[in-house]
Amino acid sequence: MTSPKNRPRWTDIFIERPVVAAVFCLALLLVGIRSAIHLPVISFPVIESSSIAISTVYPGASAETVQGFVTEPIERVASSVPGLDYVESITTAGVSSVTLWLQLNQDTTKVLAELSTRLSQIRFELPEGTEDPAIEISRADTPYASFYLGVKIPPTRTYSEVTDIIQRTILPRLSAVPNVQRVVNYGLPQAMRIWLDPWRMAALNVDTDDIQLTLRRNNVIGTFGQAESGSQRINLQTNSEARSPEDFANMLIRQENGTEIRLGDVASVEVGTMEVSRMARSNQDQVVFIPVYPEPGTSEIAVGNLLYESVDEINSTLPPDLQLTIPFDNSRYMRDAVSEIFLTLGETVLLVGLVVVALMGSVRSAFVPLLTIPISILGTAAAMSAMGFSLNLLTILAIVLSVGLVVDDAIVVVENVARNLREGMSRRDAALASSRRLLSPIIAMTITLGVVYAPIGFLAGLSGVLFREFAFTLAVAVLISGFVAMTLSPIMSAWVCPDRGHETRITRWVNRWFETISTRYGRLIDFSLRWRLQLIAAGGFFTLLIVPLYLFSLQELAPVEDQSAINLVVDAAPESTIEETLQGFTEAVDILLKRPETSYIWQTLGPSGGYGGHEFVPPDERTLSTHSLLPTIRSDLAALPSVRAFPATTPALPTAGQFDVEVVITSSDSTLEMRPYALDMIEQAQASGLFLYVDTSLRLDLLSVEYRLDKDRLADLGMSLNDVTSQMSLFVSEGYVTRYDERGRAYRVIPMLKRNLKRSPETLLDTPITLPSGDQVPFGAFATLERNTTARALTRFQQKGSFKLFGGVIPGYTKEQALSEIERIAQDTLPPGYVLDYTGESREIRREGNTMVGVLGASLIMVFLVLALQFDSFRDPLIILLGSAPLALFAAMVITFTGFTTINIYSQVGLITLVGLISKNAILIVDFANQAQMDGLSKVAAIKAASMNRLRPVLMTTGATVFGHFPLVLVTGAGAEARNSIGFILVIGMFIGTLFTLVLLPAIYSLLASDHHVTSQTDPTHGSIATSDRPTR
Repeated sequence: MTSPKNRPRWTDIFIERPVVAAVFCLALLLVGIRSAIHLPVISFPVIESSSIAISTVYPGASAETVQGFVTEPIERVASSVPGLDYVESITTAGVSSVTLWLQLNQDTTKVLAELSTRLSQIRFELPEGTEDPAIEISRADTPYASFYLGVKIPPTRTYSEVTDIIQRTILPRLSAVPNVQRVVNYGLPQAMRIWLDPWRMAALNVDTDDIQLTLRRNNVIGTFGQAESGSQRINLQTNSEARSPEDFANMLIRQENGTEIRLGDVASVEVGTMEVSRMARSNQDQVVFIPVYPEPGTSEIAVGNLLYESVDEINSTLPPDLQLTIPFDNSRYMRDAVSEIFLTLGETVLLVGLVVVALMGSVRSAFVPLLTIPISILGTAAAMSAMGFSLNLLTILAIVLSVGLVVDDAIVVVENVARNLREGMSRRDAALASSRRLLSPIIAMTITLGVVYAPIGFLAGLSGVLFREFAFTLAVAVLISGFVAMTLSPIMSAWVCPDRGHETRITRWVNRWFETISTRYGRLIDFSLRWRLQLIAAGGFFTLLIVPLYLFSLQELAPVEDQSAINLVVDAAPESTIEETLQGFTEAVDILLKRPETSYIWQTLGPSGGYGGHEFVPPDERTLSTHSLLPTIRSDLAALPSVRAFPATTPALPTAGQFDVEVVITSSDSTLEMRPYALDMIEQAQASGLFLYVDTSLRLDLLSVEYRLDKDRLADLGMSLNDVTSQMSLFVSEGYVTRYDERGRAYRVIPMLKRNLKRSPETLLDTPITLPSGDQVPFGAFATLERNTTARALTRFQQKGSFKLFGGVIPGYTKEQALSEIERIAQDTLPPGYVLDYTGESREIRREGNTMVGVLGASLIMVFLVLALQFDSFRDPLIILLGSAPLALFAAMVITFTGFTTINIYSQVGLITLVGLISKNAILIVDFANQAQMDGLSKVAAIKAASMNRLRPVLMTTGATVFGHFPLVLVTGAGAEARNSIGFILVIGMFIGTLFTLVLLPAIYSLLASDHHVTSQTDPTHGSIATSDRPTR
C-alpha cells in the first residue's frame, strides 16, 4: 500500500538530479546581482500624480479685477479637464495663480495638451495687457526640487550680474548632467530700466503713447533677406536693435522746428533688474538658488554624486569671487536612510543566522536556511528590475522584512530531513520523504503569505501607489523562498545534516532540549483539550476586544519622522517692503543659529513673507528630535516683532501641503462675511490644547488704495477710462514694452516712473496726464484717493469662495486627533451653506486613513479561499484562521493601544503581514494533524501528535521571525519611526500570537475538524489496495 505522503511528486527530479536545482538557483543569483547593481535608488516609488500651476500676470490690476477677468475664466476651463481631483486659486493684485491637482496615475501629457487647448480658446476673453498664462508642472512625489544649488552674491557684483553668469555658464552644464530633468535659475534677470520724469514729459509735450511707440519702432530686428550671386548667398541685416543704455537714450521721439526730442530728454536709462520681488539666502548670505529636478524614477543618490562632481568642475571655471555650493540635498536623508536600512539588514541576517544555529545545534544545518536569504533577495531584485521598480525606502524595508520570512520554509525542511536522518533513513530517502511530505504544506504556507499582499496591488489611492512595490517585493521573495525550499533545500539538508549516530554533542543537547519541551507541551495540549470550550470562549472574548482597542488607539497617516530638518513658513505684515521682511528674516536666523542643533538655514522671501528650511545636525549628535524641538523654536520666534514664523516637520509621505493640518471651507459669502467664522474656529482650535498654532489664509489686513475717478470730469476733459488707465499703468506697473538683445539673450525693457516719484499714493496724484487735446492736467484733477483694508489674497476652491485653516500639532498628539477636532469645531460653528474640505496631508488622512483596514479584511478572505482550495475543505481554513489570526491581532492591538506605536499605514501593513505569518504555523500543524488522522489516529490524538511533532519547526520559524525583525524595534536614525512601527507589530504580534496558537489551535481543531479517515479501494493497475486522503464529511 502506497501512502499519500509517499506518492511520487514533481519535486522528485530535484532529489534525483540536484544539479538542476543548483543551476537554477545559481542563475537566479547571478541575474539578481546584475539587477541589484542597476536598480535606481530613490526616496519613494514614482507617483504618477501632478499638480499644474497656471500663473497669469495682469500688471496694475486690483485683486478683484484679476479674479473676475482672469482667474474665473481660467478656473472655468480648468475645472473640466479630465482626471482632475480639485482646483484652487489665489488671486492677488496683478497676479492670478490657479492650481490643478490631478488624480493619481493620470497621464500628465494628455492633461497638459487638453489644458493648453482650452486656455488658447479663452485667450480672447482675457483683458488687454494680460501676459500669456505660464504653466508649470510639479510631481506629487517631488513637489520641490531634490537639490538646491546656490551662488553667493559678492559685494562687488549685482544680483542681475550673478543671475546672468548662472544662466550662461552654470545652467547649461548642470542641464547636461545625466538623468537631470530640469534646472531653474531663481535669480532676477537684468532689464533695461527707463525711469520716466513726468514733468519733463509734460514740458516737452511727450505722452505715454509716444514712449511706447518710440521704444517699439526704434528697437526692431533688422533683417532684409539675402543677396545672391552665382557663387554665394549673403544674409542682409541692419543694426536697428538697441543694446545699451546709450542706444535707448538716443532714441528719437520726434523732431519739431529743428529740435530733436530724444528718450534721454525725458527719462534716465540704466541696466538694472526686474523688480526685486524675491530673494534667497543661506544663513545670512544672499544667494541665487538653482533648483535641480532629477528625472522621475532615477536614482537621486546617483544624480547627487554626479552633481557634486559637476559642481567641482564648474567652480574651477568660475571667477574667483564666485562659488557654486549645494545648500540643500534631499539625497542626504536618503543616503542616511538607506545606510540605516542596510545596517538593519545586516543585523537581521546575523540574528536570524544565530537563531537558526542555536535552534538547530549545528552550523552546517543552519547553512541551508541561510542560503535561502541571498537567493530570495537577489531573485527579488531581478523581478523588481524586470517590473521597472526601484530601491526606495519601502522596497528596502520589504527586503529587511523578507529576511525573517524567507528562512521559514527552509527551516521546516531542514528540521524534517534531520528528523528523518535521526530515524535511520539514508540521505537520499530522507530528502525524498521530506520533499514529498512537505510539498503540500509548503505550497500552502508560501501561497498564503504571498496572496496576503494581493489586495494592496488593487488599491488605487496613495496607499496603493506607495505600497504596491513593497507588497510585490515581499510576495516575490516569499514565493522564491518557497520554490527553493521545495527544490534545493531537501537535498542540501540531506548533504549537510548529520545522520544518526554522528551528531555533535551540541546537536544532541539541543535535540534533547526540544524533546523535553515537546513532552511538557504535550501536557499543555491535554489541558487545552480538556478545557477547550472555556479556552475558546476566552479567545472569543479577547478577539472582541480588538474593536475597542483599535478605536481607542492613536491613529495617523504615517508616524512623524526625524528628517533632521523642519520647514519654516514666515508671514510678514501685508504692507512690508522686501527690505523690512529681510530684516525680520535676519533676526529670525540670528535666533536659530544660536541653537546648538542647527546646521544651517536656507530661505526664500518676498515682501509679504517667505519660506525656509532649518537643517539640523544628525540625530546622534543631538538629544532631542526635530518634532520635540518645534515648541521651543515656535516660542523663540514668537518674540519677533516684524514677522510670524510657523515651523512644521516635513511630511513622512510624499503628500502636498506645508502644515500638519490643512482644511478649506467654501461658501458663497464674501470674505468679510466669512471672516468671523474663521476667527471663531481659530479661537476654539487654539483653546483645545492640541495645536502649537492655528491660523487662516483669510486676512483682511492689506491696506489698499483706490483712486476714485470722477467720470463726469473725465467726460468734460474728453478722456476715457482706458486713456487714464493706460497712461497710469505705464507709469506705475512693471509691464514691459519690448525686449532687447545682449549676447544672444533677450531681456525686458521696462518704462516707469522714477522710484522717488511713486513712494506714496499721494505723490501719484501730481502725475501729469495728457488729455486728447494735448494739454496736461494732474492725475488728481479727476481722481480722489480712498484707503481701504482688504484681503491679502482672494482664494477659491472648486470655483467657490473659500478660506483655509492650517495648524501645527503639539508633540504628543497626532494629526488625526487635531483634524478630528477641527471637524468637530466646524460642525458646531459653521452655518448652512459652508462646506468643509481638505487639502495637503489632511486630504490624504481622510482619503487613506482606514484603507488598510479594508485590505486586512480582503487579505483574510483571500487566505481563506486559497487554503480552501489547497485543503479541499472549508473547515480547515476556518480552523487555521480562528486558531491563529484573531489573538495575534489582539496582541498587536494591545501594542497600539498602549502607545508603543500608532495605527498608521506602516503598522497596518504590519498587521497584514502578521496574518500571513501566523497562519503558516497553523497550516503546518493542521496539515500534519490531517495526515495523522489518515494514518489511523483519532482526531484528538492526531492534533496532539501533530502539535508536538511540529513544535520545533514552529518555534524555530517564530524565533527567526521575531529575532529577525527585532532590529526594527530598536533601530534609530533616518526613517526609524516607520520601521519601529512595523517592527513592534510583527515582533510582539508574532511572539504572543504563536503562544496563543499553540494553546488554542488544538482546542479549535478538536471541536471543528472533520474526520479524515482512510477509505480503501483496489488499484486497477497493480491490484493492490490504494488509499484516498479525501476526508469523510
